Amino acid sequence: MKTIGLIGGMSWESSLEYYRIINETVRDTVGGFHSARCLMYSVDFADIEVLQHEGRWDEAAAVLIDAAQRLERGGAEFIVLCTNTMHKLADSMSAGMRIPLLHIADATAEQIVARGYHTIGLLGTRFTMEEDFYKGRLANRYGLRVLIPSSEERALIHRVIYEELILGQIKPASRDGYLKVIQNLIAQGAEGVILGCTEIGLLVHDGDSAVPLFDTTHIHALAAVSYAQSLEASPIPN
Repeated sequence: MKTIGLIGGMSWESSLEYYRIINETVRDTVGGFHSARCLMYSVDFADIEVLQHEGRWDEAAAVLIDAAQRLERGGAEFIVLCTNTMHKLADSMSAGMRIPLLHIADATAEQIVARGYHTIGLLGTRFTMEEDFYKGRLANRYGLRVLIPSSEERALIHRVIYEELILGQIKPASRDGYLKVIQNLIAQGAEGVILGCTEIGLLVHDGDSAVPLFDTTHIHALAAVSYAQSLEASPIPN
């Protein structure tokens, strides 16, 4: 099994889920006392949050490249960046490291395409919903039509992520608000909805919606196990 390098802390609430899902999956697929070979470097999200909202992405990239290089020196054979938003910096990261980066949008899109869906809703931080680094990748590489919530709904989604979910706060009123947004996306033609922030799966679950919800944390963690277990995996495209 390859050694997984996890860059976490964005937030640690979802990083915990990555560690749990990865190790539960290894236990269930391999059996016995087996668990994953993995390393985690957890950043201080207080620093990252400031860089995000001040638009200091070059400085944020330097933090993540340093984390990836530390994991590489520690023996990691590929990197899993445990966040959707910071995949905005995936290209910069890949240029600064020698081992592959398992891209969260690719893992998610492959699941969507495999199920035959073409129109998909996207929830996430304001950066993920509004900028092209994520939805553009889904459209250009996988031919998906990506729907995003209205401006007012995007503000709600973003606020709940930063003011509640990252702090471990799960509020029924916020769940209700998210489900209304999902219903509106379905009304626009969404065949499924991407939970494109690794904390959203803590709030809403697949059974809450009339269409499938693609929990990127779960999908990405399973993809990490699959790649780690592969004997002759092809290089991951950047």
